[in-house]
Amino acid sequence: MEIALKPIQVRKENSIPNGSDQLTDSERVELRARIFKSVHSFKRRRRGVRYATGMAMAASLAIIVGLVYLREDPAVSISDFARSSAAKDGKGPDKVVLVLDSGENVTLDEETARINYSTTGERVDIGNNQAIAQQVSKEKEMVYNTLIVPYGKRSEVQLSDGTRVWLNSGSRLVYPAVFAPDKREVYLDGEAIFEVAHNSERPFMVLSEGQEIEVLGTVFNVSNYLDEGSINTVLKSGSIRISYGEGSILSGRDQLQILPGTMASYDRDIKNMSSKAVDVEQYFSWRDGVLIFKNDDLRYIIKRLSRYYNVEINIAEGASGEGTFSGYLDLKEDIEKVIETIREATDLEYERVDENKITITI
Repeated sequence: MEIALKPIQVRKENSIPNGSDQLTDSERVELRARIFKSVHSFKRRRRGVRYATGMAMAASLAIIVGLVYLREDPAVSISDFARSSAAKDGKGPDKVVLVLDSGENVTLDEETARINYSTTGERVDIGNNQAIAQQVSKEKEMVYNTLIVPYGKRSEVQLSDGTRVWLNSGSRLVYPAVFAPDKREVYLDGEAIFEVAHNSERPFMVLSEGQEIEVLGTVFNVSNYLDEGSINTVLKSGSIRISYGEGSILSGRDQLQILPGTMASYDRDIKNMSSKAVDVEQYFSWRDGVLIFKNDDLRYIIKRLSRYYNVEINIAEGASGEGTFSGYLDLKEDIEKVIETIREATDLEYERVDENKITITI
């Protein structure tokens, strides 16, 4: 059964192993393995549990010390750094946070924070009134920055090569302050829209858990939240090649190349990939503060709204939660107004349990 939503115009307010200063190669490998084991153990315990504030993770002193050494190791890949630094990101922030290579945390106060990097990566402009400087050492292979966007927030960043990235709620992007001469790699947890600056000599790679995307210059959306069962990539223009599973594109993993107007999906549980034609605007509209739904089920819509507003929304026990919905939400109003407007257009009922929790009773 499809329940048609009338066009809804809602407005939102908004310890060191040998005691020396240096690690031997074997000690560094052992330390890295301990860090990854701790991080992955936490991920397994977290599976199926909603993030409270975006990127909520526990960090021990041993992991923090280990990260210092990983940052100094020029052989550490961006994937290794991203997985290890996830443990350092600490309890999820309630504002957008930019973590510099030095470990300094810069809080962004704007509702939709905008960041712009110079071509050298040494100057970072935040909004219209703030600029920070960071040292990009030539002795190290990479200087990584991390942008953490909690539930209820969005952010936009222009990287040093001119590529623009829009990060949705509950997302994290790890990237070099300045890219290497031969490649451009970033690491994503969550959802983002990419407008990649064309450079045929340096393909752009978006790495994430279980997926790699290679592109020369295009516009696409990636949704890879770790608490969801599938990875979805929607191409708006250009061409991309996607690789799924363990390893890398060069190691012969399952690959899929898609054309504009197509969504590629990968089911984590059954390890199956597929593609289909879609209306791309449905997957890009959140960048402009609008959510579009076309024959989407209630649980999908609730998850999108919950993530966008950082409010827990549940379906009451015994409620059916059936039916599909079509329409759009202009998100410039508070969450209760959004739910109330949906209620008026359908037969849904709800209860406001407290400031951060809503129950759909149907």
